[in-house]
Amino acid sequence: MLTALLIGFPLLASLLVFCLKGKTARNAALGFSIIEFVISLMALHQYKSNTSATMLTFDRAWIHSLGIHFSVSIDGLAILMVLLTTFLVPLIILSSFKNEYTNSGSFYGLILLMQMALVGVFVANDGFLFYVFWELALIPIYFICLLWGGENRGAITFKFFVYTLFGSLFMLIGLIYLYNHTNVEGFKSWAVQDLYNAGRSLAVEQQSAVFWLIFIAFAIKMPIFPFHTWQPDTYVNAPTQGTMLLSGIMLKMGTFGLIKWLLPVVPLGLEKWGATAIGLSVFGIVYASCIAIVQKDYKRLIAYSSIAHVGLISAGIFSANQQGIQGAIMQMLAHGVSVVGLFLIADILLRHTGTREIDKLGGIRSMNGNFAVLFLIVVLGAVALPLTNGFVGEFLLINGVYQYSAKIAAFAGLTVILGAVYMLRSYQHIMLGERKDSNIAFGALDGSDKMVLIIVCAVVIAFGVYPKPLNDIAEEATKVILMNIK
Repeated sequence: MLTALLIGFPLLASLLVFCLKGKTARNAALGFSIIEFVISLMALHQYKSNTSATMLTFDRAWIHSLGIHFSVSIDGLAILMVLLTTFLVPLIILSSFKNEYTNSGSFYGLILLMQMALVGVFVANDGFLFYVFWELALIPIYFICLLWGGENRGAITFKFFVYTLFGSLFMLIGLIYLYNHTNVEGFKSWAVQDLYNAGRSLAVEQQSAVFWLIFIAFAIKMPIFPFHTWQPDTYVNAPTQGTMLLSGIMLKMGTFGLIKWLLPVVPLGLEKWGATAIGLSVFGIVYASCIAIVQKDYKRLIAYSSIAHVGLISAGIFSANQQGIQGAIMQMLAHGVSVVGLFLIADILLRHTGTREIDKLGGIRSMNGNFAVLFLIVVLGAVALPLTNGFVGEFLLINGVYQYSAKIAAFAGLTVILGAVYMLRSYQHIMLGERKDSNIAFGALDGSDKMVLIIVCAVVIAFGVYPKPLNDIAEEATKVILMNIK
């Protein structure tokens, strides 16, 4: 029942917040999101105690004639993704406290509605239900970007919507094809294990077709090269909280989908086309990193860095070994936390100085030393310094890709070097040296901004120093996935 509660509670909360206004809506949304995080901690406790599996599973026939069930459950992979989602949403809401939004009830209601859909994606055990939640997650973020985005938001948001919807239709076709090859006591089924069995029964050519139908949807969502063209403009023009939702959580839908809904379904398709997928992922790492180096706008730089990071995650997943997939799961968690911190920093810079142009900034450390320290910790986590959250996953990822191919690992490892170049150099230009514009002043951080950054920095350090609790869950989840693949 806890799993159903994780979906039902934010849905009811969002409907209530839609009816509220101003600060009341904002405070209520924060309170509800914290309660949702507490529920996820209860689910984690149940998962680790392993005493009551029924608390983490909910299965009811939905459309019996089509074999569709409202089937949700929490396993090792799902609990980590749910924790990431429910941890980040309160921080995202708290980070908005200094921003004024027209019709704030709708803004915060959409965030909670999106949280419901994201949790649904991660816990769904029915292919049709997974697709429903997948599409539901698109609707709130579309309106968040469209109504509260920046200049030219109409065209940019429409491009994002069409791209994502286009990929989703391919995935639906692939899932329907698998569904039509299921046979459970004479009936067809959408259950994930039945789809696994149906996929494995297909010939190589059929598995290859299903591989590409489903892979394209996930590749667009992450995104990886060459399906990434919607991402930089969308990230830059979306309101900061929308960008955080997109980068911190929503792109994890794609990497999660690869692990649960692609690799175990078509093992022969993976064997035939995995190298191509890794090639695209690694090319995207180098391509996006090089573009990030020359960016002038700090928010756009972070957007391209996200493509590079997710390229490494994707390469690790397609290496299909213990270290690669486990590293991908750990890096999904680390990237979600770090990128939310980075986009908040970009928003703070804009609010305090009126610009995100790297060349126009400088000397901020001398104006606010506390901000300089917090900024540096987030940056070091993003470049995977040892004893920060980014190191654990990145080490495992490069190890996993190396086991697949040493040559490919050499190129994938460039993400470490190039990431250090654009992250540390941008920090140097923004924070150090002399002030370039005497009219720019950087005052004290607002309480809500400082609180979010302190929490992010604490997680960056704690996760890096002692990753064992989460790493153990990721290890168990990876073993289950590999068992399903083989």
